[in-house]
Formats: sequence, C-alpha cells, structure tokens
Amino acid sequence: MAEKPKILYVEDNLMNRMLVKRLLEAHGYTVLEAEDGLSGIKKAQEELPDLILMDINIPGMDGFEATTKLKSIEGLKDTPIVALTARVMDGDREMALTAGCDGYIPKPIDVDTLPGLIKDFLAGRREKVAVAEERVYLREYSQKLVDRLQEKIEELTKANEELRYTDEMKSRFISIAAHELRTPLTVIQGYLSMLTQAEDEAMGRWNDNMREVIQGIAKGVERLNTIVEDMLDVTRIESGTLKLHLGPVSLKDVITAAVRRLKTFAEERQQEIVVADLSGIPPVRGDADRLLQVFVNLIGNSIKYTPDGGRISLSVRVIEAGEVLAPHVRSTGQGEFTEVIVEDTGVGIAEEDQERIFKRFYEVKDPSLHSTSKTSFMGGGLGLGLPTARGIVEAHGGWLWVESEGYDEEKCPGSRFHVLLPVATKATASSSK
Repeated sequence: MAEKPKILYVEDNLMNRMLVKRLLEAHGYTVLEAEDGLSGIKKAQEELPDLILMDINIPGMDGFEATTKLKSIEGLKDTPIVALTARVMDGDREMALTAGCDGYIPKPIDVDTLPGLIKDFLAGRREKVAVAEERVYLREYSQKLVDRLQEKIEELTKANEELRYTDEMKSRFISIAAHELRTPLTVIQGYLSMLTQAEDEAMGRWNDNMREVIQGIAKGVERLNTIVEDMLDVTRIESGTLKLHLGPVSLKDVITAAVRRLKTFAEERQQEIVVADLSGIPPVRGDADRLLQVFVNLIGNSIKYTPDGGRISLSVRVIEAGEVLAPHVRSTGQGEFTEVIVEDTGVGIAEEDQERIFKRFYEVKDPSLHSTSKTSFMGGGLGLGLPTARGIVEAHGGWLWVESEGYDEEKCPGSRFHVLLPVATKATASSSK
C-alpha cells in the first residue's frame, strides 16, 4: 500500500483544526497539527510533510513569517505551503504568495472543494503573483518584517529591563533576609553556649534525652548558619564585593582539610575518598579559607550524588601557559596554573545541565521532590554550593567546569569537576599577606 500523504495544518483555532483533520482524513490523508508558527516549523522539520496548510493570523510568529522561515530550511524548500486564511482583503493573497506561499485558499472552508485543491497542490499546482506586483508587495513585506522586528526588540528590551530589576530585587531580598536571620541565630547560639556551660557546671548530670535535644538544636543552628553564609556569599559574588585575603596557599593543606571535614559523611555512606600524591605541587595564589569552601562544596556534592559504596578521587597537575583545556577555556594565558580534578562514580550530569548546575538555586531534580540534606544520596539543598564555588574560583582568576558522559542512576557514569587556579609567583610565594 502506498503511504498516505502527510498534511501539516498550522492553525490556532481548535475547531478549524478538527474540521480540516476529519475532512482530509476521510479523503485518505494523514493530518498533523500545530497551533502556532514556531511549533509548526519544529513539526515540519521532524515530520517532513508533503504539504503544509498555513493559517496567517496565528500567535507569535505569524503565518507569513513562518512560511518565509520554512522556505529557507533545507529539505522543506520544495514543500508546497498553502495559505488557508480568513484574511481576504485586497492584497492579502499577493502578500501570502510574496512571503513564500504556493497557494491561497480563503476561509470559510468549502468542504466540497478543499480535498480537490489539496490534490492539485500535491500534484504540482503553484500560484504566482505578477513580477511587477511582487516587487511592490516584497517592499511592503520587507517593511512589515522590519516593523515586527523593531516591535519585538522593544518588547524584549522592556522584558529584559524588568527581569534585571526583578533579579536585583531578589538579590537585595536574599541579602537582607540573610542579615536579618543572623540576629536571631546569634541569640540562639548564645543561649546554647549558656546551656552547654550549665551542663559542664552540673558535671554532666543531664540525662541523655536532654543532651540529645541540645545537640539537635546545635546541629540545626549550624545548618542555618551555613545557609545564611551561602546566601550572603552569593550576593557578594554577584555584586563583586567578595573579599579575598590573597597569599601563597598550599593546595595539599586545603584539600587535606576538606577531606578531613567530610570523611565522616563519606564513611557513613561506605564511600572511599582517594587523594593522589600532592607532594611537589607548587602553592597557588589564593585565599585559603575560600579555597577550602570550594573543595568542601565539590567533594560534598560528589558524596551526595554518588551511591553508597562509591568512590571520590582527587588528582592535581600543573598546567603550562597557553595549554588548551576545554572548549570554554581556550587558554590559560600567561603563567602556570594548577588543575585539581574532583572525580566521582556518581549518577553523572546530563549535558544540558552541565552549565545550569552553576546557576543560583538550580536543582537537577524536580523541586516538588526536594528533601533537605547535605550528604545523603540525591539529597537536596538551596542550589548555592556550586555557584558559590565557581564564583570563588573565578574571583581567584581561575576556572571551574564539569565533564560528564550524562545522567544515569543505574550505570553511574560519574562526573569530573575541574578547578584551575593560578600558581603563586616566586615573589608571592616568598611573601605572606
């Protein structure tokens, strides 16, 4: 059996689509549907229909513009496009043909003649506009496109200004909220200190339940303090007010401290943290506390997204000046750099998420399934750890990026986070700040 001809109907009115679909399917055609210009273009590229029926008054990109775009796409240039439209004023037919349509059928639809017209256009029928008229309408159409472009640019400019203002307000709110939260947290910490001192004075006579309650409050306050500091760090990075106390820093000491801080969490998950030989690695120019924050975030992230029993490994190497490392890191420029790679055997990261994870508040998982945890498998968080880490690395004049073969909870392809930091010069290394 011969395959049924495919007709794509681009129309925003559901009733019109239903009518044409039933009519043409009854005459042996397969009818595909799209409700606006952009989805029509996408559907046409996916399905490669034999003919396209195009309404003109559709939202967003109108039928004229969608037709012009379709005629520029390889594989669709010769596909007949027929305007099926209620635009029946003088010049509408000529404008449709000038825009690239091969035919023009006015609405309301004549159910008796439409199937025959479709058959004719599939067989090669093409309507033309006289050359002299075409020049006139081409100028008019070009002016129309310029006007539409100007209108869209103005709309986008306004929307961008509103988004920028909203983003600024959000950043201000985060900063103010973080500062406001500090006050009650300081009070709670003060009372906790008093309670701990009271326990010492009571020579440990508190029962286990009371001690467990106090420890639980202390953990909660510590977690809140971390969140507040993360929020403040994000606003500092965005505003360019992040202060660094730069000097020669031993990466060996920083990485060792980060691993020590997270070792208990890894052991609870039966994970192994393997650190390569760090001897002989030259010091980098940086802020030791901030770099510790970077590697705690990266190793903690690997623990979180690696199943129980997995492995996190860290390796370090010195990069020569000018070496190409990744598509978005063209060259290290002048001077030497040290590269630290944090690699895990976790679930990996989908290609489309490998930049998004460095955006504020972004979570790979569905937010409705959010569960707060810093290190439990696939546990959630505020989505600030990786953005903060990248911001700190870039403030040091370095780069932070990730590589992964994709996301797969069963095969666990893993991820490799690369941290590139400038090596301290001899002058820097011989002085302390």
